[in-house]
Formats: sequence, structure tokens, C-alpha cells
Amino acid sequence: MALDRDLLDAVRDLDDHELRRLLILTRSQLERSGAIEPDNEPEVSLRQQEVRCGKRGCTKCPHGPYWYAYWTENGRRRSRYIGRLLDEETLL
Repeated sequence: MALDRDLLDAVRDLDDHELRRLLILTRSQLERSGAIEPDNEPEVSLRQQEVRCGKRGCTKCPHGPYWYAYWTENGRRRSRYIGRLLDEETLL
């Protein structure tokens, strides 16, 4: 089955963050179908955090909780803000 040209163009236009999310989704789908073995690489972990805004005199700190994704890349711990809500669409 050939991939749609519009789909390929859309994938080429994705930024690094969106490509990582797409990779997580496709790897998960392939593992579930049995097409590939589960990867032994460290996976992305999701965590909720409350965050201080840094504004002087803020009476509502800490804010949140907010969802963050954490992973290791080139030996360094990386993180990315996801948002207040975590749902299936957020991970896609």
C-alpha cells in the first residue's frame, strides 16, 4: 500500500517535538501489532508537576498541576511541557 503524498509532505513539515510524538505513536502501534519487538531504549515518561511562575508577590503559586514529558537524548535529560490535560489527542 502506497502512502499518500499529502501525508508524506505533512510528516516532512513536522518539527522535532511533533516528530518525537509521531515516533512514539508509530512504535507503540507496531509493538501492539507484533510487527516489531518492544524496544529496550529508555522511554518517554510522563509526570505531573506544580510550577512556580516566578512573579513577585504571586499568591496563587504553585500553579498546575501540568503534564511534562521526560526522556534522555544524547546522554542528557530532556523535558517538554505538554499541558494541563493529558488525553489521547495530546499524545498523537
